[in-house]
Amino acid sequence: MNNKTKLVLENGISFIGNSLGAKGETIGEICFNTGMTGYQEILTDPSYCGQIITMTYPHIGNYGTNDNDIESNNIYAAGFIIKEETIYPSNYRSTKSIGEYLKKNNIIGIQNIDTRMLTRIIRNEGAMNAIISNEDLNEKSLLNKVKSAPKMDGQDLAKSVTTKKPYEWNSNENKPYKVAAIDFGIKHNIIKQLIDNNCNVKIFPANISHEEIIKYNPDGIFLSNGPGDPSAVNYAINTVKKLIGIKPIFGICLGHQILALALGGKTYKLKFGHRGCNHPVKNLQTNKTEITSQNHGFSVDSHSLNKNIEITHISLNDNTVEGLRCKEKQLFSIQFHPESSPGPHDSRYLFKEFTKMMKQKIHA
Repeated sequence: MNNKTKLVLENGISFIGNSLGAKGETIGEICFNTGMTGYQEILTDPSYCGQIITMTYPHIGNYGTNDNDIESNNIYAAGFIIKEETIYPSNYRSTKSIGEYLKKNNIIGIQNIDTRMLTRIIRNEGAMNAIISNEDLNEKSLLNKVKSAPKMDGQDLAKSVTTKKPYEWNSNENKPYKVAAIDFGIKHNIIKQLIDNNCNVKIFPANISHEEIIKYNPDGIFLSNGPGDPSAVNYAINTVKKLIGIKPIFGICLGHQILALALGGKTYKLKFGHRGCNHPVKNLQTNKTEITSQNHGFSVDSHSLNKNIEITHISLNDNTVEGLRCKEKQLFSIQFHPESSPGPHDSRYLFKEFTKMMKQKIHA
């Protein structure tokens, strides 16, 4: 656990700390998350595929890990950075410490470094690649490796995390609404929220054709969250274009960005992204502020949207687009995570909005 470990950023800055989790070496885009809790849900969120996560809260692992607080069946994060591990967690649900959990899942991390300094570097200089190693400790060698790694821009990572074949989430009940969910990296709690809102959910791979979705004849189509550059997921953008106007559509995170691109909009990379469970978003329809859970490095360009597309939510941190809708096409999407997990439940009403839209379509 105390093995010397190095973190080297693409800009040449390096940190020396101690090993956390597995032995080895990993490269990814470094980012930070401001959540105080929810580290297990964060690690298992497929949207973090290809990223090294820095937790800004200093003590991670206080309540351990368990078999239930997961958002997928794997850890997709490339690496994990914390200030200090809690070796002896205190919670009746805990089965493993965070270090044991990372080691079991072969995830490489680093601890005992100045995470405040690291976060400031990311905020000031923007997202960049980084490498963590507890084997090769030569800084020149590590810097050469990280500089040769591919950038996040232009990467289609949805194909790395999506399901290989369609499957139904078994709710043991016959619900009134049938939803086709396109999986770009879907979280378990999104599916559970759809089920809790009277939906039977069938999950389809990211590269599903529009003909197969139409053949399934759902009452609504859901576009999930996921990792990578939305503009690189060309096949999904083309599929969604052909589905617009046929059935009600609801998109979250990457699904929101793919829907905006299918509507003729554009996306761009944020300087350091939005990641945490305390992001304020203004609902322009109700004039209320919602505290939201977020995880994204790209955003929709508000100036690229057609006049018939209404912006419904904006970030109060940087005024970026957080939601849109098109009434005439019966679709809407949001950039944040209304299912939370982790995070507040301020925005869970959006799942009810989706079922309301489906009901109106059925009875039209």
